[in-house]
Formats: sequence, structure tokens, C-alpha cells
Amino acid sequence: MSENALQPPSEQESLIEYPCAFPLKIMGKAEDSLADAVLAIVTRHDPEFVASTMEMRASSGGKYVSLTCTVTATSRPMLDALYMELTGHPLVKVVL
Repeated sequence: MSENALQPPSEQESLIEYPCAFPLKIMGKAEDSLADAVLAIVTRHDPEFVASTMEMRASSGGKYVSLTCTVTATSRPMLDALYMELTGHPLVKVVL
């Protein structure tokens, strides 16, 4: 295996072609304010995001909820900033 195979692709070598539809799964505590907070964060990074497209599923125990938002990704820095802001929210446990 070459040394280059171990290094992540640069912005110019990205496997993703921008702009593109990019689904994000956000999991967190089942509190009323979680969906509102996620919506505010997502629309700050993707102003064209439509709230009605956000999918929500409760866990079997009802303690957690999973939200799926498909954003229009315009660049790697945009996705990185969105991910960082989502993971920094106290109600969010996981972002995939």
C-alpha cells in the first residue's frame, strides 16, 4: 500500500461533487427544543432547507429521537461547519 493511499483526499480530490444532496442523521435527547434547534442550525448553513422535509423517529424507549435532514452541500467547509455546530449543541448526541 502506498503512503498516498493512507492520506485523506484534499478539497480538489474530493469524492463528492458539489453542490449535492447530503443526508445528515442527528440523534439526541427527545426534547421539544431539539427539532427547533436542529432546524435553526441547518437553515443557518443551508438557507434553502425546507423544514417539512426533516424526518423524525423516536427510539423504542422514547428517550431519544433521530432526525434526518438532507441539505444541499455546497462545499467541504460548509459541511464541516454544519457538523461542528450540530455536535456542539448540548441536546445532540451523535451526527452521522
